[in-house]
Amino acid sequence: MTRPAPSARAVRRVLAPALLVLACLLVPLGTLSTWAKYAIGDSDRYVEAMAPLATDPDVQNAVADAVTTGIMRSLDVGPLVGAVDQYLHDAVVSFTGTATFQRAWDTANRAAHDAVQDALDDGSTGAVTLDLAPVTAQVRQQLIDDGVPFAEQIPVTHTEITVLSAGELADLREVFHVLQVAGIWLPVAAVVCAVAGLLLALRRGRALTATAVGVALGAAALLLALTIARALTLDDLNTHADKAAAGAVYDALTSSMRTASWILLGTGLAVALGSWAFARYGPPGRRARAGSGTGAKAGPASPEQPRTECREVRPGRAFP
Repeated sequence: MTRPAPSARAVRRVLAPALLVLACLLVPLGTLSTWAKYAIGDSDRYVEAMAPLATDPDVQNAVADAVTTGIMRSLDVGPLVGAVDQYLHDAVVSFTGTATFQRAWDTANRAAHDAVQDALDDGSTGAVTLDLAPVTAQVRQQLIDDGVPFAEQIPVTHTEITVLSAGELADLREVFHVLQVAGIWLPVAAVVCAVAGLLLALRRGRALTATAVGVALGAAALLLALTIARALTLDDLNTHADKAAAGAVYDALTSSMRTASWILLGTGLAVALGSWAFARYGPPGRRARAGSGTGAKAGPASPEQPRTECREVRPGRAFP
């Protein structure tokens, strides 16, 4: 005996929720892949995101510490080491407030981005660093112009700040490669699944509300993951200054992703609330028509009005 084929209604009852759940799961993944492809993978956008950090006090102090340490390591000033160290640090901090430092910062970040992208693409295993030699050279020239006696003895060393260690690079390579390949296709897939699921849903109002809530939950989960990742990243650092600078860098790099997540969260909640209110109360026009209809309903006859009584007149019967 052959089993009867499932009805179209039964198929829709199973397929629609599956598509909508898949769409909600793709929302955070699509946001992440778009960020990896167009915010991190693009050199111009990366430099644009990092550019404001040139005026961040924590980043300026971190750069000044690194440059001063690199110079003092190669400079022999005898008993004046403490005074020279402080003077150099102040000079570098002062230099970080100039337009020249902004250009040097952008150049160094573009070089670091290209190094990271090349390392992700070609499979190299070495650490990726940010070279501060251009900053050192500019500080040296500024001190020479100011007439500082020992300025010409300052070596232009390749002071480096580690952007990605070898271990971190190995961990991120496969993840970033998959995300950058996916790119915009994951958000497109999320939209297609959502539209198809809503069209197949038997109760589209409830389906729309549930999908909007799912999108909001996905965006909230991504925001929570970013917060946890930030805390874990900063826990690996030793000093408060390093944590402050690294936190500023992390916030700058993830700014676009956090903004997109907040937009998705707010949109999802707004659509869910609007869909629920529409299903619960109906459109305003219908409520107004319903109210006017009940108001115009005739009430019982007033006792003061005379009552007329009609009687049937039959042939052959006289009136009483």
